[in-house]
Amino acid sequence: MTRSAPNGVWPAAMPALFVLLWSTGFIGAKLGLPYAESMTFLTLRFAAAVAILIPLALLLRAPWPGNWRQAGHIAFAGLLIHGAYLGGIYGGIQHGIEVGTSALIVGLQPLVVALFAGWFLGERTTKAQWLGVALGVIGVALVVWRKLSLDLGTPTGVGLHLVALLGISAGMLYQKCFCSDMNLLSGSALQLAAAALLVGLLALFLESWEIDWTGEFVFAFVWLVVVLSIGGFMLFYALIKRGAAARVSSLFFLVPPTTALIAWPLFGETLGAISIAGMVLAVTGVALINWRRREAAG
Repeated sequence: MTRSAPNGVWPAAMPALFVLLWSTGFIGAKLGLPYAESMTFLTLRFAAAVAILIPLALLLRAPWPGNWRQAGHIAFAGLLIHGAYLGGIYGGIQHGIEVGTSALIVGLQPLVVALFAGWFLGERTTKAQWLGVALGVIGVALVVWRKLSLDLGTPTGVGLHLVALLGISAGMLYQKCFCSDMNLLSGSALQLAAAALLVGLLALFLESWEIDWTGEFVFAFVWLVVVLSIGGFMLFYALIKRGAAARVSSLFFLVPPTTALIAWPLFGETLGAISIAGMVLAVTGVALINWRRREAAG
């Protein structure tokens, strides 16, 4: 009994923990970006995570990709999931996109995955799941309604968030298709190294590399490196490996309302009746998307 309880509790807790950790990424960006430019911030974040993961992978004797082809697949998925996704979000926020609007745009990711998962992965999307997608979109839109009625920022910021949306959607499908057997330690190190090279080159040509090392920036930096780039993304990959892509991506609908809940005590952003109604719709949408028969292989 003692042995089976943790095995049952941990898989059940994984989605909720993922949503909570992923939501703090937007909070960390808001805390840290006033003190460093976006690509510079991400380069340091990715490089620090790699510096932690490589010794950990060597210490624990984690297996590395067996050939250059597999290493290339893993690195390319990292360019999409880390480089395009976070690069688009951080760049968009720096160009005036508010955190709530940011979460809304990339929160549409489950819709993109639901559209393409059937073609690429052979996953069937049921009518109930399509209803869940619709409710999720409506719920997310309600949660950030006031932010959309304000300034969306520059067209460049919106475009960068669309890059982030496509990056995380394509990266998730690519990860599921070609990297499902990736070791979490060595694979994450390789992916973050590839993403660090990409954003580092962008920072080299587009930014000044100036950083104001305030206490707020250091806190955001450490949190994003340890909790998000290592803990959050490894949990993300574990969820992809365990479940269907459309099911895992449905959890992104819960990120904007959770971000709003965290931002309430930190930044004084209040939640009204419309926001609460939106959260209820989003939760209902996620339940419908996840409501499908388990595959016989389990």
